Amino acid sequence: MYPAYQAHADLLWPLRAATRLSVNFLQDPAITAGWPPARQLTAAGKVFELAQVTHTRPAWRIAHIDSGRERWPVVEEAVLTTPFATLLRFRREGAPPAPKVLVVAPMSGHFATLLRETARTLLQDHDVYITDWHNVRDVPLSAGRFGLDEYTQHLIDFIAAMGPGANVVAVCQPCVSALAAVALMAEDDHPATPASLTLMAGPIDCRISPTEVNKLATSKPIEWFRKNLVSHVPWRHRGAGRRVYPGFVQLSAFMSMNKDRHANAFTDYYKHLVTDEFDKAEATRVFYEEYMAVADLSADFYLETVERVFQTFDLPRGELMFKGRRVNPAAIRRTALLTVEGERDDICSVGQTLAAQELASSLKLYMRTHYIQPNVGHYGVFSGRRWQHQVYPLVRHVIQVSQP
Repeated sequence: MYPAYQAHADLLWPLRAATRLSVNFLQDPAITAGWPPARQLTAAGKVFELAQVTHTRPAWRIAHIDSGRERWPVVEEAVLTTPFATLLRFRREGAPPAPKVLVVAPMSGHFATLLRETARTLLQDHDVYITDWHNVRDVPLSAGRFGLDEYTQHLIDFIAAMGPGANVVAVCQPCVSALAAVALMAEDDHPATPASLTLMAGPIDCRISPTEVNKLATSKPIEWFRKNLVSHVPWRHRGAGRRVYPGFVQLSAFMSMNKDRHANAFTDYYKHLVTDEFDKAEATRVFYEEYMAVADLSADFYLETVERVFQTFDLPRGELMFKGRRVNPAAIRRTALLTVEGERDDICSVGQTLAAQELASSLKLYMRTHYIQPNVGHYGVFSGRRWQHQVYPLVRHVIQVSQP
């Protein structure tokens, strides 16, 4: 599957190169002035460019942050790096000390930059770190395996590197590993056990109100996923020979869920370019340049997630293991827990994230908070206007009251 995709991409490269040159030619008024088709051809070329799948992480584009009347430059710092991820800190130069927050990004076919808006909002009041996962197709086989245990171990190591008093905000898929990591640290009485844990739209218990995504995962045995969705990285890449769930397959799955919406978006992009509605066109371009940048997943991580999270529901059944050790969320006693869900979430339905509250049964009631954001789907929980004005203030409050 992967070699076929790579061959197709290679065959299209001359056409894409020619399109870029043509767009530059057509945009030169000295050459195309007075030729009506130039605008339509330019728009068509830009649509073709935008539809290209890329495999490189986009830039974070967080140069500064405004908080009240203050503006602080933001500098990216690599605090800890492994072959599979970087613990990235957005250091606010000149800003006063603030609570440390680790944003745990999903490893689901895209780069962590999908959470750019989440990080930018948190930066107003916090010292923000993020799990910047690497594209596993660029990780050599010599780096070893990367499965669900390794993902959870990365979270433990990253939290430890941040030191005592940190806070964790997990978004979507990694909520399971984030809860597991905090439970393991609490059980070990780790000095860096987080002060608070926020789980946002995560599949803690997929038995509750199953979505189409959940039904797909249980409709076929794990062997089907292993046989049909796993491929090997072609030899031209650094991770040559590594078994992966290709990011372009995940992208296809995402887009197929909302085919009409994506088709309409590209159609509108073309129309906005032709009619000089550049602000609208720019918004579409920025979104799809991010959306079309894909990252491959380790096959071990993908298959273990499908099986243990979406098929056998190990965590809510009390059967989730970490390196041969049972994960016990009831061990969490001093970490405040906030769970957030979207009323219209069709990926992680209402109740699935709330299940974490029952699992963390040793927490006192005043340390537990649950919130359902009305009128938003999955992405509205952690991006957009309602995230900024309704969800974020609650996240900020829980972090503030949890500080030692």
